Amino acid sequence: MTNNITIDPKNPPHMTPEVQQALSPQDCLELLKAGNARFVDQSPHAHDHLANVEATANGQYPFAVILSCIDSRIPTEIVFDQSVGDVFNARIAGNFVNTDILGSMEFACAVAGSKLIVVMGHTSCGAVKGACDHVELGNLTEMLKKLAPAVDGTPTKPGEDRSSANKDFVNRVAQKNVELTMDQILNDSPVLNDLYELGKIGLVGAMYDVATGRVSFGDLKVKYPA
Repeated sequence: MTNNITIDPKNPPHMTPEVQQALSPQDCLELLKAGNARFVDQSPHAHDHLANVEATANGQYPFAVILSCIDSRIPTEIVFDQSVGDVFNARIAGNFVNTDILGSMEFACAVAGSKLIVVMGHTSCGAVKGACDHVELGNLTEMLKKLAPAVDGTPTKPGEDRSSANKDFVNRVAQKNVELTMDQILNDSPVLNDLYELGKIGLVGAMYDVATGRVSFGDLKVKYPA
């Protein structure tokens, strides 16, 4: 890390322009890993949320943007032990991207300075189950079609159940959806791809376990200037 700013997992830094600028994508990932560890260990930081409301009234400097599902069991700031002003939070059933979410991510990274994009799926995802079962219901029909590539791209053994009754298949589809979404972010957003190619942002996939509260991260995708 630059500028002599260090991360204490037990006392995460308040997000200021100087702290945000000094953080690397790897630093941002470590902040989230440490936060989730505190959450799982039931030792969260003593956040003064109202003080952070006041501190961010005239500006915000979040270090990451997290795309996750709307599932009520995954309140993102809580499971990563973050406070007001720390992270951007985009939530949609099935944690996929569309033009609006990509635009939001572009704002988060290109305008507001976030250094890390996290795409986080979760176990027992209702949207993924619906996509596996080809559910049709109002606008949900079109939404679930966004997850069809992940369903189709998840292999199974001969005779293996490909419906929501197969919990392992559902979770594998959720993981595949995270991978495809990460690719889509870079393919469909020249703004974010340019930031990635310049080493200014990183991307990482993650899976949240609704039974334990633990987040498992994949490998950080980041390019560092030569």
